[in-house]
Amino acid sequence: MKFIFNRIVVSFIGLCLLSCSKELTPPNIIFIMSDDHSEQAISAYGSKLINTPNIDRIAKEGIRFNNSFVTNSICAPSRAVLLTGKYSHMNGLKDNGQIFDGSQETFPKILQRAGYETSMIGKWHLKSEPTGFDYWKVLKGQGTYYNPLIVDSLGESNITGYVTDIITDLAIEKLENRDKNKPFAMLVHHKAPHRNWMPNLKYLGTFKDRKFPLPETFYDDYSTRTAAARESDMRIDDMFLTWDMKLNPEDIERETGSGGSGEVTGTMRDSYREWMNDEQREAWEVYYDQISADFRKANLSGNALLEWKFQRYMEDYLGVLLSVDDNIGRILDYLDQEGLTQNTIVIYTSDQGFYLGEHGWFDKRFMYEESLSMPLVMRYPREIEASQISDDIVLNLDFAPTILDYAGINEPYDMQGNSIRQLARGQRPENWRESMYYHYYEYPSVHMAKRHYGIVNKEFKLAHFYYDVDEWELYDRLKDPNEMNNVYNDPKYKDIVEKLTSELKEMRIKYKDSEELDRSFIYD
Repeated sequence: MKFIFNRIVVSFIGLCLLSCSKELTPPNIIFIMSDDHSEQAISAYGSKLINTPNIDRIAKEGIRFNNSFVTNSICAPSRAVLLTGKYSHMNGLKDNGQIFDGSQETFPKILQRAGYETSMIGKWHLKSEPTGFDYWKVLKGQGTYYNPLIVDSLGESNITGYVTDIITDLAIEKLENRDKNKPFAMLVHHKAPHRNWMPNLKYLGTFKDRKFPLPETFYDDYSTRTAAARESDMRIDDMFLTWDMKLNPEDIERETGSGGSGEVTGTMRDSYREWMNDEQREAWEVYYDQISADFRKANLSGNALLEWKFQRYMEDYLGVLLSVDDNIGRILDYLDQEGLTQNTIVIYTSDQGFYLGEHGWFDKRFMYEESLSMPLVMRYPREIEASQISDDIVLNLDFAPTILDYAGINEPYDMQGNSIRQLARGQRPENWRESMYYHYYEYPSVHMAKRHYGIVNKEFKLAHFYYDVDEWELYDRLKDPNEMNNVYNDPKYKDIVEKLTSELKEMRIKYKDSEELDRSFIYD
């Protein structure tokens, strides 16, 4: 009955939207999301690694959230949580191997029924066809950095150029041709900076002469941790010399690691170049052939090789991000030029965090800080005051309820997140969450990060690793922000363990998760 009532309300709102005066025009929404963008690589978050003036501009003209967390740190599940406002076990997409059920309710469908023109451009990565969008053009699969295949309702087409530029071109083209009698909601999802980090040709060599400092935890030996950290396959040391470092196969004697996904294949070695045209490939090879030649002469091994890999990783990862920031600037400039800035909500985030050498790692998955934390900045000049900062805990679970709130629509009863609109106004809602729940499922699989769930508050983090182990970790986030010392078995923390364990059980009940589901999902 409540569902029927909600649909009636949404339909009524839709009629209102189409007849509103200019003064009451509902906000436009542009939701920009990158893939694997770490807070450590955004200058608005204090990064010294890179300058990101356009992302910073959103934060300066609006609000930056310092405790923005993902509920399942992996690409496809994070996107499903965004669309549905539900945890992975509720929306049915727990890992990258599953297919998103596009028949279920999502916020774009709700906006569409309410009179919004909805569009989706860029990385989709959910295997099923996008639903709830008046217009969509998405990357085929993961997408390629150069000359990607773009899929829409009519089929596939190849577009020449650099993927981050192309996604923005398509977004601006759609904005130019939008129905100006309707408010719009547009999702712009970038492939970048996902592995294997291929910069735009114009940025090759930008960071070549930089000496990046090793993270404080780079040589973490995981001595206090459980088997989960020690047995994971995501170390910088295990990066491929060909696929990740982009060396020529003939210039190396052997691959030095698993790369997180088993043996490197010929396809993997060459695929980063196979999509390039002759002109692009020539420019690419001029730059990377020199890197291969220098590597051959250096004859590195041991820690020297490891640290060389780190430097190469940082050069390419940050080089890719330069284009992300550039293209965010293009969208902001377009809004300014068209007089749309005041009435358009712009949100920038990533699907999760990422390791930039912390604990010796790359990738994500764990509920350790670097992969748990997502950047989140947003602006809405009509309502959000400039230069705000929020330290309250917000989740990707909150995106759908927030967007619906700004559109003047009550969220469906089964969405599990909360609108952050009041926080963006500088007002903390009564009974706002003091902690969050996390659950990761993709194991055994790529990178071998074990299944785990846990609870995080501002002081502590408690994680339970399961499946082939039954182990716990507790971190004192205030005394040990780098999460180097697991204190779960420290007698001084006995009361904290008991308290958090009890709260964790309550959270699992609240969000309808359970040990029975854990067991059932193992055999999905």
